[in-house]
Amino acid sequence: MNNKLYGNLIFELSEKGRKGYTLPRNRFGNYALPDELRRQDDAQMPECDEMTVVRHYTNLSANNFGVDNGFYPLGSCTMKYNPKINEEMAALPQFQNLHPLQPADTVRGAEAVCTLLCRALCQLTGLHAFTLKPFAGAHGELTGLMVIRKYHESRNDGQRQLVIVPDSAHGTNPASAAVCGFDIIEVKSTAEGLVSLDDLRRIVEAEGPRIAAMMMTNPNTLGLFERQIPEIEQLIHQTGALMYYDGANLNPMLGAARPGDMGFDVMHINLHKTFSTPHGGGGPGAGPVGVREGLEQFFPQVSPYHGNFAVAIRAYAYILSLGREHIKEVGPLATLNANYIKECLKDVYELPIDGLCKHEFVFDGLKDKSTGVTTMDVAKRLLDYGYHAPTIYFPLLFHESLMIEPTENESKTTIDGFIDVMRQIADEAKTNPEQVKSAPHHTPIGRVDDVLAAKHPVTTWRQLVAEHC
Repeated sequence: MNNKLYGNLIFELSEKGRKGYTLPRNRFGNYALPDELRRQDDAQMPECDEMTVVRHYTNLSANNFGVDNGFYPLGSCTMKYNPKINEEMAALPQFQNLHPLQPADTVRGAEAVCTLLCRALCQLTGLHAFTLKPFAGAHGELTGLMVIRKYHESRNDGQRQLVIVPDSAHGTNPASAAVCGFDIIEVKSTAEGLVSLDDLRRIVEAEGPRIAAMMMTNPNTLGLFERQIPEIEQLIHQTGALMYYDGANLNPMLGAARPGDMGFDVMHINLHKTFSTPHGGGGPGAGPVGVREGLEQFFPQVSPYHGNFAVAIRAYAYILSLGREHIKEVGPLATLNANYIKECLKDVYELPIDGLCKHEFVFDGLKDKSTGVTTMDVAKRLLDYGYHAPTIYFPLLFHESLMIEPTENESKTTIDGFIDVMRQIADEAKTNPEQVKSAPHHTPIGRVDDVLAAKHPVTTWRQLVAEHC
C-alpha cells in the first residue's frame, strides 16, 4: 500500500494546480458581495485530483472500528450490533426526506412511529408516559431533573435543592444535577460495590427536607444489580423526594425487570445503546424520558422537535424485529456473556468484587502486578490483535479499572477468541513485558502523547505548517 496516500493528511497530498472537478457554466450572472462578507485571503484548500481524494478517504475509512468490523467490548457504552433492517427503515424516503417544519398533516406516519415507540417504552419500563424530545443521554438526565424541579415547585417545596448520587454513578449524573441548579451529595458504596444503606440513612436523617431526588444507575457502573432498591426507594420517598433511574445500563434489564415496578418516578433511556443505533464517535444519540403517572404535566420544552428522529425509527424497528417474546432474551443473554468472560479470566486479571454481574464487569488490571504492565498497556496491546479496547480507568473506584461489556449479540466463538487473546496478553506481560508496554505495533499510529494532545491540541493545518517551519 502507498503509505503516502494511507497515512498523510489531505493537505500533504496537495499539488498546486491540480483539480478534481469542473464547475458548471455560470447561468446566474455576477454579483458583488459586501466587503464585510468577503474573506481577505484565499481559503487554504488542498488541490488534489479525484483519484487521490477517493483513495485517501477510502484508506482513512479502513481505520474506523465498529461492531461491523469486530468485537467491541466497550464497557458502559453498550456498543450493540445494529441490524441492517434498522438502517433500511431509517433510510426510507418517507422518513429520510421529512422536514421538521412540514405541515402536521403531512407527517402523520412519522408521528405514529413516535407514538408507538413511546407506548412500547412504557411497556418495557413500567412507566406511564415518555417524551422523545431529548437529544442524548445527558440531555435526558437534565430533562428528567427539570421534571423533578417542577414537581417540587408545584407543591411550593422550594427548599428541595439536594440530589443524592452514588459514588458508582455515571459522571454525567452529578454534572446534570449541577447544571439544573441542584447541590450534589455523594452516597458511598459498600465493599460489595452496592449503595451503602447506612450511609444513605445518615444522609436522609441529616438532609431529609432538602432532598429533591436520588439518582441511581442500575445495574450500577460495576455491572452489579442494586439488590436493596425497595429499602432505598422507601427511604427516599418517605422524605418526599423522588427516585431517578439512569437508564444507560438498561440493556441487561430488558425482559428481566422494569424500573417503574421498582418504584422509580423518572428515568431516561439511552435509546442509542439499548435499542441498537451505532453511536461511536460521539453520536448520534437520543435520551427519551419516562415518568410515572401524574408527572407528565411537568415535561419541559427542551426541544421543538422529537430529538433524533432516525434514532427513534431504528429503535422501533429493533423492538418490532424482536417482538414481545424475543426481547425478553436480551437481558439474560447479555448477563450470560458477561459472566462467562469474567469467570474465564479472573484467574489472570484482578477481580475486586466477585459474584454474579449483569451486562458488564470491572477488573482491576492484571492479577500479577509485578510485571509493571498497566491497564493502558493491555488496552493498547489488544489493538494489535484486532479488538477495540474496553473502557479503562473507569469507574474511579479502582486504580487499574478495565471494564468489559460483551452485549447479548456476540457468539460464543467470538467471545472465546477474545478470552484467548486476553489470556495471551497476560502471558506476554510475564514473558515479554516490554512487548506489551510498547504496544500497539501493528496500527498506522503507535502510542500518542495523550497529555500533550489534551494540553496543546493541533486542530488546523495552518498551525501544523507554522510549527513544522
